[in-house]
Amino acid sequence: MLIFTRRIGESIRIGHDIRVRIIDIKGKQVRLGIEAPPEVIVHREEIYLRINETNAQSHENAGGDPVPD
Repeated sequence: MLIFTRRIGESIRIGHDIRVRIIDIKGKQVRLGIEAPPEVIVHREEIYLRINETNAQSHENAGGDPVPD
């Protein structure tokens, strides 16, 4: 895991086309802005996990093999 220290307004780059910018910091919350191409899907982790769980359950109910992570 890489760990970065950034201030409000500063950014990090992921590859050539994804930028994560620190928008605001209030107490223990950090607001991030993410610029990515439309084909890159971005979710909060809890939403991502819920989508995967729902997809796996749907796939199992249809009688198929579990969907890999």
